[in-house]
Amino acid sequence: MNTAPPVEPPDHDSFPPGPLQHEAPGIEFMVEDAPDFALAEAEELIDWIERVAKVHEHRIAQLTYIFCSDEYLHRMNVEYLGHDTLTDVITFDNADDADVLEGDIFISTERVADNAKDLNVPFRDELHRVMIHGVLHLLGYRDKDLLSQTAMRKKEDDCLLLRTF
Repeated sequence: MNTAPPVEPPDHDSFPPGPLQHEAPGIEFMVEDAPDFALAEAEELIDWIERVAKVHEHRIAQLTYIFCSDEYLHRMNVEYLGHDTLTDVITFDNADDADVLEGDIFISTERVADNAKDLNVPFRDELHRVMIHGVLHLLGYRDKDLLSQTAMRKKEDDCLLLRTF
């Protein structure tokens, strides 16, 4: 997973959003270059993400999830992070305050599907894990070495237990 913040976060104008799938104060979901993807349970996801933020004593100013293709996320990875690899999630932290979550979380639905198949887990569960992985990065958690990766996985599991749907 690739998470290092870029020198400058992408401008929404440089990657115009696709059709807005769902929006609520503070959290929005968009689909870009992933025509077969439809997000289910948007209201429940918003409640869950807000619950995770609250448990970590943060408030959400603005979180934008952009669900996209491998190709789209690969371009982002090369252009903004200088990494010529496929990844399932890239998180851009746009917050100015330490207790505020504000950022863009790009997720390749193709990578999530492949990971779910490889891990023999439902697509829905892997998607939720990757979605909350991005939030955990915004909360300050890292995963650059084995120890921090193990801690991140534990945090993901803890957050997944907060789902009520």
